[in-house]
Amino acid sequence: MNEKTLNETALGMVAPGRGLLAADESTGTIKKRFDGIGVENTEPNRRAYRDMLFNTPGFEKHTSGVILFEETLFQSSLAGEPFSKLLASKGVIPGIKVDKGAKPLPGGKPDETITEGLDGLRERLLKYREAGARFAKWRGVIVIGNGAPSYNAIQTNAHALARYAALCQEADIVPIVEPEVLMDGDNTAATCEEVTTWVLKEVFQQLYYQNVLLEGMVLKPNMAVSGIRCATQASVDEVAERSVRMLRNCVPSAVPGVAFLSGGQSDELATAHLDAMNRVGNLPWKLTFSYGRALQAAALKAWSGKDVEAGKKAHLHRARMNGLASLGQWEAALEKAA
Repeated sequence: MNEKTLNETALGMVAPGRGLLAADESTGTIKKRFDGIGVENTEPNRRAYRDMLFNTPGFEKHTSGVILFEETLFQSSLAGEPFSKLLASKGVIPGIKVDKGAKPLPGGKPDETITEGLDGLRERLLKYREAGARFAKWRGVIVIGNGAPSYNAIQTNAHALARYAALCQEADIVPIVEPEVLMDGDNTAATCEEVTTWVLKEVFQQLYYQNVLLEGMVLKPNMAVSGIRCATQASVDEVAERSVRMLRNCVPSAVPGVAFLSGGQSDELATAHLDAMNRVGNLPWKLTFSYGRALQAAALKAWSGKDVEAGKKAHLHRARMNGLASLGQWEAALEKAA
């Protein structure tokens, strides 16, 4: 493990005014996105879509790194340059999603899962680093409702996240540790904060047991939001207050930064929440974004398989808005002006 390399990469991933583009949709997930715009889910179309995103002029000013799906890491741009080299040439750090997805948890509550993919990961990481990846991502999923979450689900997912993180650092790859408490239920923001606090406490306990270098990782948690089926939705300020309190209670100051997932929030709401958190100030870690749909939805719709320039324009706008939010400098008026 090269501690200096890991720390430098982690700091670069949360550099001021920049965040992460999550472009690591599996083939099945991107099919759902393409179905929504009437584009066939083929390898050439997936390649063309990612080419549009990565060749957006100026997006690198607001984007520190891109999480790639395995297929994309080994693809080349339409001009013939490997995507990892194209990104690196723009000062954007290439990363890779390494988990194999969430599967039903034996002995768990209904809908509880455990993320798989540890078998053979050590060998895969060497291959990914050779291909240009400098960080990785693993997502553990926690549900609220029907008696969940159970300690079984929280502990097993935290343990897997820590094992993955240790393997990454062994290969000089920065791990993004992503424990996601889903926002699909009818729970309040208070319940989300309570459950996420429990999850984060257990995650950092497991990271400690497995000697993970905190200075060489990035945390990717959910925000403390209301479930989408909750009758009363928490305000932007309440979400910011609860999320910051949750982090202060759980995340050691040695961690360089926190890159929030959007988790199904609308584009502008995810931006507003991040901005409000950064306006709190006096925090020991950088707070930024690691958004997938909330960064891509507008670009995907504008592109629709045909209009590359419109897709690039929409992508740049959302990247810029979130870059400003990561500095606490976003304003809703900027959306209207655009």
